[in-house]
This record gives sequence, C-alpha cells and structure tokens, in this order.
Amino acid sequence: MNARSSRTANLVTGGVLVALATALSFIKVFDLPYGGSITLCSMLPVMLFSYRAGVKWGLGAGFVFSVLELLFGLDGLKGISGATVAGSIFLDYLLAFTVLGLAGLFRGRLRNTPLAFTLGCLAAMALRYVCSILSGWLLWAQFMEVSYMRELVAAFFPGLGGLSGNSLAMVYSTVYNGTYMVPEILITCAAAFLLMQFAGKQILGPGAQPGK
Repeated sequence: MNARSSRTANLVTGGVLVALATALSFIKVFDLPYGGSITLCSMLPVMLFSYRAGVKWGLGAGFVFSVLELLFGLDGLKGISGATVAGSIFLDYLLAFTVLGLAGLFRGRLRNTPLAFTLGCLAAMALRYVCSILSGWLLWAQFMEVSYMRELVAAFFPGLGGLSGNSLAMVYSTVYNGTYMVPEILITCAAAFLLMQFAGKQILGPGAQPGK
C-alpha cells in the first residue's frame, strides 16, 4: 500500500472508530451525580486505532474524539466561572481524551501483542484519570460541600475523614473520579486484551502501519 492509500485508509478507519467511540459513550452502565460515568468501553476504539495506525494518528483521533465529547457535554459547563469553564474544557475534554492516542506506545516494543496493547491502554487511561483528578482538585472541589467531601472520603478511607483544605480536595477528587475510572479501566483493559488475543491478526492486517 502506497503512502496516499495508507493515509486514506487511516482517515476512513479513524473516522469510523471515533464515531463508534462517540456512540459507545452514550451507553452508560453507571452515571455519577456530579459528572463521570462507566461506559461500554467507549475509549477502546480510539486506543485501538492508535495501536493500529500509530501514535501520531492516534493523538489526532483522540483530539477529534475530545472535541465531540466537549460538544455533547456543553450543558455541564453552565453556571460556573469563565476560568473554570476554560480549565474544564482543557482538563476534562481536550487533554483527557487526546491522551488516549498514546495507547500505541508499546507496539513493536513488546513481543506479546495483546500485552503491548493492554499496557498501552492502561497507560493512556491512567493519564486520563490523572486529568480527571486534577480537574476535580483544581476546578470542581470548590463547588462541593465540605461535609459531602468528608463523607465520601471517609467511606473509602475512614482514617482520612478529618482532612481539610487542599488535602481534602485532592483525596476527594481521587476517590470520586476513581469510582468510575477504575472500573472503566479494568473493564476496558480486559476487553482490549481479549480483542487483541482473538482478533489481533485481523485487526493488524497488511494494511496497518506499524506503531511509532
């Protein structure tokens, strides 16, 4: 396949997988009251594209996905300060979903393809989790009642229920975002491993470009 045909194939494949990811993001297994949800592996198609086409293409697809998620999530940005809106757009959407394109980092570095893809997914989603933690800590914790934050933290870590200030906000954000991100990471990594284990040859066919 020549460079032009490869580019066209990647554009088409990327468009299809980003559309699939967007559709899956609407299938929510669990929805939290202040944002965040467990979806039906909605991040997997973008990460699969990154592993198949390479990190550069993956980051591009992740950015397009982030813009679509932002457009569908605009209602959640109403009624807060301009600085918080700008920070949320960057941390909760643009950066959080673009980093999914890093899932192809381990292709060619590990001989076990399912393991390489799964580790790439784990790293990419962990970065998305970090973005959510930073957003909750820097932007959103200020809008939560201190009593509510303490109750949530104490439910998971009884010894930390007396925290206050920045420490409370950080632990609260880690716990709150972890209630949906940790299950999503585990479910998606399991699906990624099984998908590559049983359909890896079909996914990474002769038309695929090596990950870079």
